[in-house]
Amino acid sequence: MNNTPSLEDLRLFSVVSRKASFAASALELGMSKAFVSKRIAVLEKSLGVTLLHRTTRSVSLTENGQVVLQWAQRILEDVDGMTDAVSHTRQSVRGLLRLCSSSGFGRNHLAPALSTLARQYPELEIQLELLDRRVDLAGEGFHLDIRLGQVQEPDMIARRIARNARILCASPAYLKAAGMPATLQDLSQHRCIVIRERDQDFGRWRLKGPNGIESVKVSGPLSANNGEIVHQWARDGHGIILRSRWDVEPSIARGDLMHILPQYEQEADVWAVYPSRLTTSAKVSACVQFLEQWLARRN
Repeated sequence: MNNTPSLEDLRLFSVVSRKASFAASALELGMSKAFVSKRIAVLEKSLGVTLLHRTTRSVSLTENGQVVLQWAQRILEDVDGMTDAVSHTRQSVRGLLRLCSSSGFGRNHLAPALSTLARQYPELEIQLELLDRRVDLAGEGFHLDIRLGQVQEPDMIARRIARNARILCASPAYLKAAGMPATLQDLSQHRCIVIRERDQDFGRWRLKGPNGIESVKVSGPLSANNGEIVHQWARDGHGIILRSRWDVEPSIARGDLMHILPQYEQEADVWAVYPSRLTTSAKVSACVQFLEQWLARRN
């Protein structure tokens, strides 16, 4: 009897681990919940261990399940890499590609680009998730993270695909009522709308100015973990924001926001971040190259 787990069962197990639910996994995979549960049971039997703790509402990994998940991800990545390595034609860009990005950049810039990418590579299955938080690429099953700002993970490959910076803005109505800040430190006396960015401390803004890097502690009655909400609050006159130039330039052009303290900015280049094991992946390479060219044409 062959007890070797099948690749498809390992893929299914990886999805269940990520979704922590048979029902949610079945919905994503287009399968029945009963079929998903059955295949997990087959995988557990073939390995001779229990992989999941089951409740009526969710599932979670056992200790053995955590070990198997790590190996499953490695095996599946190696199989994908092998397929890429022996295929050199355009048709080799195929299969599932899971990406993540922040909500504002993802919706306004990445989504239109991926629409074109999907037409260029019809055999590529693209899944995009927008997350305004730090992401564990390997643990959450993502192939690629398109992010703005600093890359801090030493075990990841990071390729800069576009230049960008965050700048300070406020509405004309707010500045008329509160006054125009003359120095960066003046921001500590203003109402600032703070966002939980992936790459910076909450409530402390670090910007590059004439004297190098300076920081200022900021606060205000409004804060959020979503850039589009913060942007709207600034247009409504609630305070000063530090937002990506790409995000606020249309509002500045319309006169809804004013660029203040223009001698200061915060580096927020656009990076494609992916696990080192995917360096040879044809689909990852094709996507990164395409996005770099797409953003260059629109910058």
